[in-house]
Amino acid sequence: MSRFILGLTGGIGSGKSAASDYIAEQGIAIVDADVIAREVVAPGTEGLKEIKAHFGPEVIDESGALIRSQLRQRVFDNPDEKAWINQLLHPLIRQQILAQLEQAQSAYVVLVAPLLLENGLDELCDRVLVIDVDEQTQLARTQKRDQASEEQVAAIIASQIDRATRLSKADDIVSNEDDLRALYHQLDKLHAHYLELASQK
Repeated sequence: MSRFILGLTGGIGSGKSAASDYIAEQGIAIVDADVIAREVVAPGTEGLKEIKAHFGPEVIDESGALIRSQLRQRVFDNPDEKAWINQLLHPLIRQQILAQLEQAQSAYVVLVAPLLLENGLDELCDRVLVIDVDEQTQLARTQKRDQASEEQVAAIIASQIDRATRLSKADDIVSNEDDLRALYHQLDKLHAHYLELASQK
């Protein structure tokens, strides 16, 4: 693939969506792994049929959609079930990611994925941009956004790659401790840099 691909990641509550939304406003195509992960288990998909066959009808609601919270509970504390679901979904998600990266028409394309580094998706990218905040900010923002308990958020943070490792794998780091204007200012500079890199590819 000859186009320039930027991988964008960060821990939960770091502001990945705010960053990718702003980059999208600059006319850049966004491929969002979270959106794709929902699409591959939408009603009527092969992915959802396999989940229903494996976990039973209780993980599906009346409208035929996956009850995510139910599935999450089933796999969260069960390594075997987690491995099963990952083996099913990762190839489906990766296939869609590759197709969407291929179809992107902008100067460069951004692959947004919370588990970019954990799932080895960074190998598809020319550069990795990490949106960074400290753990206290992650906790506070996610609790407020998702109405979740501190324990729930802490468990999610613990299941992700640790901050030091994430930062060590980054080519570019944007701090999002401040307001959106500060975030956008940093992104403007990087956007200009990425356009330049993309034009050389």
